[in-house]
Amino acid sequence: MKPPIPGNEAERLRLLQIYKVLDTASEKTLDDLTELAAAICETPIGLISLVDEHRQWFKSRYGLDAAETPRDHAFCAYAILDDQTLVVEDATKDRRFAQNPLVLQAPSIKFYAGAPLIVSDGIALGTLCVIDHKPRKLSEMQMKALETLSRAVVTQLDLRRSQVELLSVERLVPMCAWCRNVRSQDGEWKSPEKYFENTVPITHGACPDCAENFRRSSEKPGSF
Repeated sequence: MKPPIPGNEAERLRLLQIYKVLDTASEKTLDDLTELAAAICETPIGLISLVDEHRQWFKSRYGLDAAETPRDHAFCAYAILDDQTLVVEDATKDRRFAQNPLVLQAPSIKFYAGAPLIVSDGIALGTLCVIDHKPRKLSEMQMKALETLSRAVVTQLDLRRSQVELLSVERLVPMCAWCRNVRSQDGEWKSPEKYFENTVPITHGACPDCAENFRRSSEKPGSF
């Protein structure tokens, strides 16, 4: 069964791009949280899954080799529909998943529990989930721990987003609103030409408007 699309899907995908986390390298802090979730829940697999438009991509994975799976097969695509943890005690007896390729074939999912990663904007980007090859249940303590760890994952993602935004601000050029001089890293104010001359390579040419103005002026009598 194909998972439904969240009502906030456009905004959710936009936020997912803002976090700039898709297809990035593994990070020890997140890997530690994933492994801890699997250990506490006593499952062989733990994942941090981010649900993109056509796939679920694993930012962190413990006990699973695959880096991503199609969204149409993703248990996590159901988990992001709500702010509560999704628990599937026996996928073979759940009509949503009984015929799912991830149930019928490797990794042979029978048990799934996914706590949605609800970021500061109130939108679920994915889940922290644990998976087992056999039907089972989580204790109240295990459920609480999984949800607590999911919030820790969100904290790390928000910190990462803040760092990305800070780098973007640092790349802005500090320019005076009146004279248009630019402040360099040593605190000295310089003309834009001098500033860029010392920071980035410059090539010279003519923009289309200047080129057209030059052409028109050169056609006037007595221009040369």
